[in-house]
Amino acid sequence: MTISNYLNLLAELIARYKNQVDFLSIRLEQAEGTNIVLRGDLIETLSEGISLGGQVRTCHRGGWGFATFNQLSTLATQIEEAITAAKLVGEEETTLAQIEPVTGSYSLAIIGTNPREIPLKEKKALCDHYNKLLRAENPKKITSTSVGYGDISHHTLLATSEGTFLEQSWFDIEMRFSAIAREGDLIQTGRETTGSRKAYEDLMGLEEQVTGAAKRAINALSLPTVQGNTYTVVIDPILTGLFVHEAFGHLSEADMLYENPDLLEVMSIGRNFGPENLQIFDGAIPGGHRGSFLFDDEGSPASTTQLLKDGVLVGRLHSRETAGKLGEQPTGNARCLNYHYPPIVRMTNTWIERGKTPVQDLFSGISEGVYARNWVGGMTNGEMFTFTAGEAWMIRNGELADPVRDVTLSGNVFKTLANIEGIGDDFSWDESGGCGKGGQNGLPVGCGGPSLRIKEVVVGGEVGEE
Repeated sequence: MTISNYLNLLAELIARYKNQVDFLSIRLEQAEGTNIVLRGDLIETLSEGISLGGQVRTCHRGGWGFATFNQLSTLATQIEEAITAAKLVGEEETTLAQIEPVTGSYSLAIIGTNPREIPLKEKKALCDHYNKLLRAENPKKITSTSVGYGDISHHTLLATSEGTFLEQSWFDIEMRFSAIAREGDLIQTGRETTGSRKAYEDLMGLEEQVTGAAKRAINALSLPTVQGNTYTVVIDPILTGLFVHEAFGHLSEADMLYENPDLLEVMSIGRNFGPENLQIFDGAIPGGHRGSFLFDDEGSPASTTQLLKDGVLVGRLHSRETAGKLGEQPTGNARCLNYHYPPIVRMTNTWIERGKTPVQDLFSGISEGVYARNWVGGMTNGEMFTFTAGEAWMIRNGELADPVRDVTLSGNVFKTLANIEGIGDDFSWDESGGCGKGGQNGLPVGCGGPSLRIKEVVVGGEVGEE
């Protein structure tokens, strides 16, 4: 039995309980997925699974109750428990921005083959193929490899006390590759990650990316360490996507703002953060990306929200609650990883708009700087960030020069936005995103942008003697 068969039951339960609280929603979820992890010549994970469960959310006098379950026969009991919890903590006024109730069944378009139609044996063979490529690049120096594959097909049913009865389905796939090279005590890592919501075929034909990860790890063993300093840097679209998501996107999530008055004051609408040609967006409407969908997990329609317009803050990302509390409009950014978690404010696809400067001109006039591409890791702490580049070169007299390793880029996001000197006319999406927030890790997102030129970036590496 699929969750579609429970529509009449949900309607009956909503009618029975909706007058006991200010708001009631029931979300059922059915999911099927594959998970494969190879480490070296060992199979760490090889599994296929099916899950069926749901969640109940209630709100009464501003207090929220939440219950999650995987026994649908207990649904009425879960609703009563969530109602009790909301009434215990509610002491204020329920403020939810209004949306139009939606009814119907929706599915994201599949461009090619649904991964659920591919036998597990074929998926395993694809992982083996890529793993052999990683290991064969240089068996003496490649000491460890990892290949991960995951796909999941979601089918959800959302019913609310306001009249929404929404059915949605979509799938998501992802592959991760890494190679660790070692020479003596020196260890270097090359990685690639890709994903799709369009077709299984998007994970085929990745030989160049896979071998590229191994080659970068090997080549880095013989590269000099960058001299730590403050440089003008040029970053590629992949690093731009990481930067806009991690360093700026999370600060645009309104739940972080209304819970932190000081940050809300910093992120005040109308404040200037960057050059007049800087445009930043987030939205699930652009099709075919890993953060794309039709309705969020509260039933709000997908939208495109401009966050920065001509360098000025003009928008932020909302759930219905944060929009209501801040007197703004919902943006369709309430998302949950699965039925175990309540929806919270999350990014979808986040990007910096393409500029007009030819990419080669971004290097012009830089006597000594750094060009950084791709990424192998990073972290943020409030408005501070640190990212590690996948590969990098020195820029000398406006031209690419010697390659270097161990390049980290650090700074304050607001200062960095203000220091953007050039926005390239190129653009690329990165579909490798798995965002973490509030214990909900691995939520699919997209990010992208053009190449950027940024002055006064702290580049970490080997510190020279004074």
